[in-house]
Amino acid sequence: MAASMIGSKVERKEDKKFLTGKGRYTADITLANQTFAYFIRSPHARAKIKNIDTSKAKKASGVIDVLTAKELNEDKIGGLIAGWKIVSKDGTDMKIPPHPALASDSVNYVGDHVALVVAETLQQARDAAELVKVDYKVLKAVVNTGDAMNSESIHDGIDKNLSFDWELGDKAKTDEAFASADKIVKMTLTNNRLVPNAMEPRASIGDFNPSSEELTLYTTSQNPHLSRLVMSAFNAIHPEHKFRIVAPDVGGGFGSKIYPYAEDVVVAWAAKRLQRPVKWVCERTDSFLSDCHGRDHITNCELAIKNDGTVTGLKVDTIANLGGYASLFATVTPTYLYGPLVLGLYNIASAYCNVKAVYTNTAPVDAYRGAGRPEATYMIERLMDKAAKEMGMDRAEFRKKNFIRQFPHQQCLVHNIDSGDYEAHFNRALELSDYSNFEKRKAESAAKGKLRGIGFSTYIEACGIAPSAAVMSLGAGVGLWESAEIRFNATGNISVMTGTHSHGQSHDTTFAQIVADKLGVPMENIDLVHGDTDKGPFGMGTYGSRSLAVGGTAIAKACDKIVEKGKKVAAHMLEANPDEIEFKDGEFIVPNSNKKKTIGEIAFACYLPGTYGEIKSPLPEGVEPGLKETAFYDPVNFSFPAGSHVCEVEVDPTTGETKVDTYTCVDDFGNLINPMIVEGQIHGGLAQGIGQALYENAYYDETGQLVTASYMDYTMPRADNFPEFRIDYTCTPATSNPLGVKGCGEAGAIASPPAVMNAVIDAIGTEVSMPATSEKVWKALKDKSDTKKKAA
Repeated sequence: MAASMIGSKVERKEDKKFLTGKGRYTADITLANQTFAYFIRSPHARAKIKNIDTSKAKKASGVIDVLTAKELNEDKIGGLIAGWKIVSKDGTDMKIPPHPALASDSVNYVGDHVALVVAETLQQARDAAELVKVDYKVLKAVVNTGDAMNSESIHDGIDKNLSFDWELGDKAKTDEAFASADKIVKMTLTNNRLVPNAMEPRASIGDFNPSSEELTLYTTSQNPHLSRLVMSAFNAIHPEHKFRIVAPDVGGGFGSKIYPYAEDVVVAWAAKRLQRPVKWVCERTDSFLSDCHGRDHITNCELAIKNDGTVTGLKVDTIANLGGYASLFATVTPTYLYGPLVLGLYNIASAYCNVKAVYTNTAPVDAYRGAGRPEATYMIERLMDKAAKEMGMDRAEFRKKNFIRQFPHQQCLVHNIDSGDYEAHFNRALELSDYSNFEKRKAESAAKGKLRGIGFSTYIEACGIAPSAAVMSLGAGVGLWESAEIRFNATGNISVMTGTHSHGQSHDTTFAQIVADKLGVPMENIDLVHGDTDKGPFGMGTYGSRSLAVGGTAIAKACDKIVEKGKKVAAHMLEANPDEIEFKDGEFIVPNSNKKKTIGEIAFACYLPGTYGEIKSPLPEGVEPGLKETAFYDPVNFSFPAGSHVCEVEVDPTTGETKVDTYTCVDDFGNLINPMIVEGQIHGGLAQGIGQALYENAYYDETGQLVTASYMDYTMPRADNFPEFRIDYTCTPATSNPLGVKGCGEAGAIASPPAVMNAVIDAIGTEVSMPATSEKVWKALKDKSDTKKKAA
């Protein structure tokens, strides 16, 4: 009996290509007769455009054209869209300002797109850009999230800069819980703004074929099919059936490459207009300025508690910064990806969440690894920590007392959680972290003049973003099912087409493991095809930890169809009834006999539909030739990964420097396809989450200039900032998909910020906001010391 491929630590098929420098990224592509593009961006956060003079630039050496909103409007190219409709609590629709791909009348953040120079070389495009004269009337910028509603409106017709005022939950019931509470604990929290910083900057190459009237866009996308749909239907770039989008190897996305950007629209349009290939590659500073940022919340939250430690109610009031415009998924991130998860793992009977989304003169904010789930987890886990301390209870025991224990569990807000065992992974995390001996380690640190703290974080996600009936009822513009096609070639190798996109997730390996397990074919005979809208069925891309739960299940279902057809052919060849045929380890067999055919033999037979001499077709009458099947999968529910993380830090009180000394995580991702790849995903998420907690912060000054627009000012975590991570798993399989998987890509980034911050605050004994930089920690300790001295 062959060993199962599912659950095995198979080495990544992708590694050889990338480690030997043979990856093919958008910037690596060079087309015949290619031109080069350079964007002119606004140097001001808020300004009216009085005039754009391109006359000198158009005459510059090598310049082919300089394009502005004037030409864009002439060709009736539409603006960028917000793809998820949110309704305010008063019943009115969200307020969405126009978002032109090239600014026409005004600019709304530093880096906003004003014009495009296309030239024979990149240097010529750069030189000509300096000759473009833009006359601005500079206006006072609105920058601060908390002040936005009390500032001048930056968009006409949008009072108080308010896009929507959304609510979730039963306010009256929650008010009752607070009225009868023995204790109420309150907090104000800031979730700091982040720059995604994918290793590969964004890039686009447009290529129009005037003979076939086909337009191709090569781009750094997590979601090429959706990008084509949006750019055809809303931007009116080109008819969908003549528009191909190719996302080759992509060097990281973290959510920031899900949606089409202005550059994608303009480059594709320019190539069609000029009828020559146009190539644009983003520079790192422009990435800082114009990539969609993440997070940026200010939240006031309250917990209602009984004397025995039972939490009875939760109130959340959040202001979410959308930036200068509403990006494609910007409106769902602080609402339906955030609000339903504010309850965490806890059995809280009543809750009310209010989110006000505001516009400011900053880069647009959209989905970033976790997208709403990190913000929700940070809020509830920081609040639970504070509540435990104020109640005089052990922070671990306080959490356990309030865990959900019965499944399925209908939360008081939205989700029906199908499976879980929260106490199991929490207890395992306490055991692995040696929580019982923490005080001993704290004393050892004190002997060295250091402050030691321990922090806990539990989390739950709603992943496998897909159930179309659910998401469309909540305002999504499209259903979020997934597709797959399995093509068995006559010689026995397999092409697997998927609508998801791999940009670090290892789909070439994990999806091949599923196919190898289902069909009994060696992994080396399986090839994954993705990222090209001309190959394979329409799909909805990779984000929200959905690829395996939704895309992987579509692949598994297509494999099932292959087996069902194979049984009919095998039955005909083996002179048996299809119902008698069993399929196991790549063979179709007739039980209690020596009759069998390999799946390779069946595949070959499927391509022999006729009669040649004495050789007659093995296909049963009425069965079509070939062995190719397509499946679409739309789950009935989300999947719900969960876990428990424990962090210990050591703080130097003389400098404020914080060292993450140990980090333990025990996660429940359901069934694991490849534990080694899961571990890599956890490592990456932890690095980003710890980075947010201690180092990263996108900071704008009062004029709207991004002060942290380079790696000189925006602190990225490094390898030596992390300890050796202790990783373990528990398993309660998901019931929402037949693979029993839950999703793992975002967990580390979701759970780690509150674990780290709770540890830091435990160490220093006073509040500090993210990121807990050395300077902020040192100042917090100094303020604490000064307060004690004054009190004395």
